Amino acid sequence: MARQPKLDGYDMAILRELQVNGRMTKVALAEAVNLSPSPCWERLKKLEAAGYITGYRAMVDVRRIAPATEVLVEIVLSGHRAEDFRRFEEAMTAAREVRTCWALGGGVDYMLRLVVADVDAYQRLMDRLLDAGLGIERYYGYIVTKPVKDGPDPLPEG
Repeated sequence: MARQPKLDGYDMAILRELQVNGRMTKVALAEAVNLSPSPCWERLKKLEAAGYITGYRAMVDVRRIAPATEVLVEIVLSGHRAEDFRRFEEAMTAAREVRTCWALGGGVDYMLRLVVADVDAYQRLMDRLLDAGLGIERYYGYIVTKPVKDGPDPLPEG
């Protein structure tokens, strides 16, 4: 990984602008952060090289293409050795329907965000995971009825 540059106000402004619109032109980005295009472009390349910007992607409304149900699932494992966590995490990484997997501290080991066609597909997935010998002791699923807010992670003011 490249050496981490010290972030200043211009760098933070660049990151904030790109969180809202990653497709901005170089000129529009430079105008938005009050820099000329060349210095802005150099800063952007340094932020990318240092790993502050990990990629660009489109936000697609999959429900306009095909039926989709979002489900949040709490997972508690029966074992808590490093091998138990590794085995579970590898399976989650490989499962296409698992869009996000967070390891948690406290009474629940993992929180998953799934996107499946419908509730029946969700139950088939959970049955498959239970049969896979991943050490799932119990799980609790919550069907997302509507998104209220889904924004980028807040960056510190500065």
